[in-house]
Amino acid sequence: MNKTRKYHLLSFLLCAVLIAAMALSMLGCNEQPNPPSSDAASATEGTTATTAKVTFTLTVTDKDGHSEDFTISTEKTIVGDALLEEGLIAGDEGAYGLYVKTVNGITADYDTDGTYWAFYVNGEYAAKGVDQTEIVAGADYAFKVES
Repeated sequence: MNKTRKYHLLSFLLCAVLIAAMALSMLGCNEQPNPPSSDAASATEGTTATTAKVTFTLTVTDKDGHSEDFTISTEKTIVGDALLEEGLIAGDEGAYGLYVKTVNGITADYDTDGTYWAFYVNGEYAAKGVDQTEIVAGADYAFKVES
């Protein structure tokens, strides 16, 4: 009986030590980085912070197989936002996000003609919709009319 009591005490102490170690490690996660030195602060005085532009390629292929390439430079982080800003896509918001019906002035509407705009990332059918896909610099995005 004395042995089990020792094991319970050791288990309790071990748990307490682990909890304390986890608590101490979590305290370090909230530390703020050191403020910039006065030299760095004076170098950035008078400038405004801007988000960096990212560039990507969009290829639009119509139902006849004609393709047109666009180079998009934007400060947006989502492909759909950048293409909407450029006026290259239009569609309807639905339960699953943006249903793209028009790309570069060409309409493909499954309800009307059995065709739709398929969205591709680097040659692969996209896993997410255009309004959920984050922009990756240098990536190739494409819309193709499919039936």
